[in-house]
Amino acid sequence: MDLKFKVNAHIAKPVAEVFEAVANPEKLSGYFTTGGAQGRLETGATVMWDFHDFPGAFPVEVTEVIPNEKISILWNASDSSEGDPYKVAATMTFQSLDDGRTLVTIAEGGWRPTEAGLASSYGNCYSWTQMLCALKMWIEHGINLREGFFK
Repeated sequence: MDLKFKVNAHIAKPVAEVFEAVANPEKLSGYFTTGGAQGRLETGATVMWDFHDFPGAFPVEVTEVIPNEKISILWNASDSSEGDPYKVAATMTFQSLDDGRTLVTIAEGGWRPTEAGLASSYGNCYSWTQMLCALKMWIEHGINLREGFFK
């Protein structure tokens, strides 16, 4: 069993603006990392993300960034408490569309093929889908979709 998923969304903004909304920690903190993000997403960086719904800041390793095209990260699998810690990989791609919109796709995988790994992958799929919804509302309409969502 290969536990992986892919989610995507069309964002009605140019690719450079959408990419910056993800790579810039101040912007990311405005709609996604509800407890804050520290550090710009750049190749080789380790940044910190914090969420009110998942308390405790944690490291995110940035393995590759191609401006306006791709961000690849590694982070600890949430089911690591069941054994040796391990990481899952997520890749965000940004595709400029002919109509001026941006297609953002997030693919993640690498969980252990266990019940806990399956549950962890479902949780991350939910979270990345919510991130795309929050990004769309924030960048297109100035609405923080996650504000008060978990409190």
